[in-house]
Amino acid sequence: MEQGAKRYVFGPVMSGRLGRSLGLDLLGSRICSMNCAYCEAGPLKRLTVTREPYVPAEAVLDELRAWDEERRDRGEPLPDAVTLGGLGEPTLNSDMPRIIAGARAILPGVPVAVLTNASLMPDPAVRAELALADAVLPSLDSLVPEEFARVNRGHRSLDCAAIAEGILAFRRESAARVYLEVLLVAGVNDSDRNLALLKEFCTRLAPHRVDVTTLSRPGTEDWARPVDPATLARWRSELTPLAARSGEASPGIGAGLADTAEKGQEQCGAMSMVEARARIQASLARRPQTAAQLSRALLADPALVARALAGLVADGLAVESRREGAEVYFQTRG
Repeated sequence: MEQGAKRYVFGPVMSGRLGRSLGLDLLGSRICSMNCAYCEAGPLKRLTVTREPYVPAEAVLDELRAWDEERRDRGEPLPDAVTLGGLGEPTLNSDMPRIIAGARAILPGVPVAVLTNASLMPDPAVRAELALADAVLPSLDSLVPEEFARVNRGHRSLDCAAIAEGILAFRRESAARVYLEVLLVAGVNDSDRNLALLKEFCTRLAPHRVDVTTLSRPGTEDWARPVDPATLARWRSELTPLAARSGEASPGIGAGLADTAEKGQEQCGAMSMVEARARIQASLARRPQTAAQLSRALLADPALVARALAGLVADGLAVESRREGAEVYFQTRG
């Protein structure tokens, strides 16, 4: 397999919660149980709650083995975490437990995390599979049914109260760390009612971490807009203290991030422009990032990353936008 030509392995990307995280895409296309108005991954291909091996475990693990061989050849350190996520809801892939086990075997000692919209967590079988991970990062944007329906636009079978109970059950049943995320859309789920309900929920859940975020750019729908800084700050002040250890990185999850960033600048290997462009495109397809974040995550020469990004922008394959004082790059939607 040509270096950089990966369909299901992407990154690593820099994550405030997980450190230098290598991503595994378990869907391969926009297949999800929700069609969130804020999603930056593009139009949904299939809305479903049916579990299937959408991407067979061996297809993902073969790419992961190839990536690890390339990593060794470049002399790069292991990532801080392997994160199951991608273009859709990873728990829809019925091969998820095999992928978790395989990732552990290929990258021993590297913690495994799962990003999830929590839609299938009411299912005990799904919770048992998620318990195989070191950390689970569920999102829950609203406990007000009308807001949940408008923001998340889930499959008709989904119910926000049932999802909340599924997350609570997982917290009781599993030793995995739980990092809760709430994303706010202006004028939709930033209501006082939702804040009160989520405060009560977080008090019961006692997650290891709570992150309150908002859109970095318009999502799938043009009406989905970020909340103002004051609203975001107020929500954070109300919810983040309810974590069991608010804002702390988990032992083994995201640990050594500063060291990794420094090593990344020391261990910049020879990477071709073709490989740099391919890896940057794959990374931006899943997460908007700055040039500095890409350089640290990919352990690439900052000058090479800057040239690659300039070329991608010139070719219409990426766009840049100023966000919180920094230039952030996004993949151009097809």
